[in-house]
Amino acid sequence: MTASTSAANGKVEGFLKDLADQLRAGDTYGKLDKFSDEAMLAPFVLTKEQRRQISVACDIDAVIEARVRSFYQAVAAAVEKATRAETTTVLDLNHEGFGRVVIFAGRLVVLSDVLRDAQRFGFNSLEDLAARGEAFVTAAAKYVDQYREAARDDS
Repeated sequence: MTASTSAANGKVEGFLKDLADQLRAGDTYGKLDKFSDEAMLAPFVLTKEQRRQISVACDIDAVIEARVRSFYQAVAAAVEKATRAETTTVLDLNHEGFGRVVIFAGRLVVLSDVLRDAQRFGFNSLEDLAARGEAFVTAAAKYVDQYREAARDDS
């Protein structure tokens, strides 16, 4: 049993649950209701062979952009849950798959990540996905705790 999945009941928890919740929140027509959390998270897992087969010479697909956005919005939501500081996610991604994501808490930048070859965005396993998300959340929460005054939203 890992911190993110429970072998006993097959349910996801921790960051993976936050990510599944983000995906469901964007589903205004309820089409994802028939899928389990694991099935919704499956597109985030890519083997090295699958990544190699994806061309970086093409424009980024809207589905992949939505997947990248959902991942970072889940990080922001988990930071909010952990710190009670309101967060905002800014994703700037060009058609070639290069860009940057910045997560703010108030006036404080709590995460800044460079994106390259976003067409190949994915993780080797759900455990790697959870570990990366949880690492981002932990680091961002430390910044919020350290600079609480700047993380307040006074707008």
